[in-house]
Amino acid sequence: MSGTSAVDHEFLALERELAVFLRRARASSGEMAREVHPDLESAAYGLLVRLESTGRQRATELAAYFGVGKATMSRQLRALEVLGLVAREADPADARASLVHLTDEGLARFRTVRDARRGRYARKLAGWDRAEVAELARLLHHLNERTEN
Repeated sequence: MSGTSAVDHEFLALERELAVFLRRARASSGEMAREVHPDLESAAYGLLVRLESTGRQRATELAAYFGVGKATMSRQLRALEVLGLVAREADPADARASLVHLTDEGLARFRTVRDARRGRYARKLAGWDRAEVAELARLLHHLNERTEN
């Protein structure tokens, strides 16, 4: 087997495993979104994750982070506002812009679901060595960093 074929095999295996992982992640994200609020779209769950980790952000920053257009982000944020999960406030650095943040209710609902999800991860990976879990997290972080640029 040539070096190229071995590399191709490895990348095909990676693609196959990522496809399964992403399909399951999308389904899981939908379930978690409904746990936060029955009317929450699955795509919006990632917004809650980002806002919880970063705090207040402009809609344009969120759109850039997720690689979506301003109109898509505005629609998702409006839906979250209607559900009472996020709110906007004037940006002190630029009065023309606003910052989006989780409401107290949004934060409480999100953390309840996130903590339950972490418990499920802990149960699913109970047989793993902590170093393996840390290595998986490190590698996924590295992959995410590379795909952001």
